[in-house]
Amino acid sequence: MADRDRDAEGKPRNARPRDGLGRPLPYGSPGVERQPEGVARTPGQTLAEAQSLLDAGRPFHAHEVFEDAWKSSDGPDRALWKGLAQLAVGMTHAARGNRKGAASLLTRGATAIEPYAEEPPHGIDVAGLVAWARAGAEAPEGLSSPRLR
Repeated sequence: MADRDRDAEGKPRNARPRDGLGRPLPYGSPGVERQPEGVARTPGQTLAEAQSLLDAGRPFHAHEVFEDAWKSSDGPDRALWKGLAQLAVGMTHAARGNRKGAASLLTRGATAIEPYAEEPPHGIDVAGLVAWARAGAEAPEGLSSPRLR
């Protein structure tokens, strides 16, 4: 069995470089710097960083930011962060040309965040994101970056 790539803590982690949409590249290829994982951020910091990444065309990296918020939360917003991560993955699939994956994740993310629309936390435009995601699930080609707030 071949040795597995491991991070500094010894956990399995693929060390192959990745492109801007998170796809693995051959070892030795120039890649895009990965988003650091396990970073504790306030909701405002999470939203600002994710919006910046989405605007830069890096939805895979925005997903990592939302995933940190989701995995570090045990409160009422946990499902919101997970749903936002799913929306970012849906955007990633759309950018990669995977129409079926985009539609599936955009729909799943919209369903997850929809319960927050009545009283949206952290200034998030939940109703607008749900509408954006449902429209994007129908036509993911050319999906634009959403406004989180």
